Amino acid sequence: MKTLRALTLALIAAGTFSIAAAEGVRPEIGKPLQQASELLRAGKAKEALVKVREAEAVGGKTAFEQLTIERMKAAAAQRAGDTAAAIQALEALYGRVGGAEQGQIAEQIASAYAQQRNNAKAGEWLNKAIAAGDNSATVHQLQNYLHAASGDYNAIAREAGAAVAAAEQAGRRPEENDLLRLADAQLRLNNTAGHIATLEKLVLFYGKKDYWSALLSRLPRKPGFSDRYSLDVLRLRQATGTLTSAEDYMELAQMAMQAGLPTEARKVTELGFKNGVLGTGAEAARHQRLRDLAIKEEAQLKGQIATQANEARGFSEGDALVKVGTSYVGMGEVEKGISLIQAGIAKGKLKHPEEARLRLGQAQMLVKRQQGVQTLRGVHGGSGADEIARLWIAANSNG
Repeated sequence: MKTLRALTLALIAAGTFSIAAAEGVRPEIGKPLQQASELLRAGKAKEALVKVREAEAVGGKTAFEQLTIERMKAAAAQRAGDTAAAIQALEALYGRVGGAEQGQIAEQIASAYAQQRNNAKAGEWLNKAIAAGDNSATVHQLQNYLHAASGDYNAIAREAGAAVAAAEQAGRRPEENDLLRLADAQLRLNNTAGHIATLEKLVLFYGKKDYWSALLSRLPRKPGFSDRYSLDVLRLRQATGTLTSAEDYMELAQMAMQAGLPTEARKVTELGFKNGVLGTGAEAARHQRLRDLAIKEEAQLKGQIATQANEARGFSEGDALVKVGTSYVGMGEVEKGISLIQAGIAKGKLKHPEEARLRLGQAQMLVKRQQGVQTLRGVHGGSGADEIARLWIAANSNG
């Protein structure tokens, strides 16, 4: 008897109810329920609901018949979009079932109340679903919706943050949706550092251009991030395809010039002209002037850099050697540049030792990628060098 009844309920839930399987259901109830099942399979939910109500009108129903009717009524009402009827049937079912099914029904009730924008009742039934052990993806989605609807972004941050942490501790990539929810909650809570850290995870794990754009636009506003790395942020934008406007190209070129890197400035302006971003519009003459200046200063640097290197070797501090070495790298003489940067680091007394290691790692990436990656992974500090190092590896990854 129990096996047949369980089969009956399963058939109803699947929309394949048959009188032959419905032991304990009288024909005057079973027939309209079978018709309702057939109508559901045909996509006629409203007509199916009418047949369910015919069965519901029969008097003297047994507990099992009532349970069978409520199951079919819930299925038909949900598909027909009659949320009120679905809630009524599901709530009637909730008290008649147990175990895992009770949690599933509570989840459906919560979802139905959410459709009615009755978030208080939806939350009440969602808690019942969770208490019954329902931990489905739908439960989490509904939980997030209710938190957002109530403005409880602290709760979203806690729940999404826990999911991200659990994935990382298990050696798995966090779910993209969990990271997005966490980033959104942190932004709304004005948690700038946390928001940027989550955007970095989105970039490192998923690498989409939109995530790069969001991260690199916000990174300079991170507490403690030094202006010294503004040029690196623009370089990262170029490397990730998020440097797009004429002003972007001009800013990158001008900052490279200010850093004593006219070759980089010249290459940036030439790329802008090649892409049709520079050399057009009202600012075309200004674009050309900057390009010409970069070419002029590049020629001057080529005539002076050997002398600068010799002078740098005589200083007690290593900063000048790092700077000259970086210039050599920019000019394409990478091996010579690496040697000078390493000499500067070895000499010591550096004002910004982490930046020196960053420049070394960036240079090594051009000729010995794995060595460069190893150097960059050893960059630490809280002024921005460590973020740039991690992002440089990601932006210049070969896959």
